[in-house]
Amino acid sequence: MTDFDEWDAPRQGWMLPGACRNGRNRTLLLEVATRTLFPTMLVFSLYLLLVGHYSPGGGFAAGLVAGLAFVLRYIAGGSVGFATAVRVRPPVVIGSGLTVAVLTALAPLLVGSPVLSSAKLAVDIPLIGPVSVQTSLFLDVGVYLLIIGVVVDLLRSLGAGIERDMREAGES
Repeated sequence: MTDFDEWDAPRQGWMLPGACRNGRNRTLLLEVATRTLFPTMLVFSLYLLLVGHYSPGGGFAAGLVAGLAFVLRYIAGGSVGFATAVRVRPPVVIGSGLTVAVLTALAPLLVGSPVLSSAKLAVDIPLIGPVSVQTSLFLDVGVYLLIIGVVVDLLRSLGAGIERDMREAGES
């Protein structure tokens, strides 16, 4: 009979986040690089989100890049560093993303258009000037929030389980 609990135990201690390791095995280079890469990746994900209608990108690709930034932050700082960087509740972000995406998909029905129809909105922003926005951007924002919420939720739940198992293994 196979003991399936062993499958969940991490075999390589060097892959654990910084908070789980002692001072000698911390990856200082990764922790310092993350301080630069994390905000850069988030800004790049916002760029992908905004240009996704006219160029490669969009809500899903932007959400994946932002999710990778959060994964990098978790690997570098552990659950404590991750909790200080990300102070949002994942179910709220997931719910917000779903709400925005569904409302954007169904909004064209109110004006007699098919579901997921897109329109162009022209907005005059002070100090910037006229800006045209496709309504599909709102769907992309919903998908972006949904992907970020799922990644943060996975990191919090699965990461906490790995750290708990490591503490229990160290006590026994």
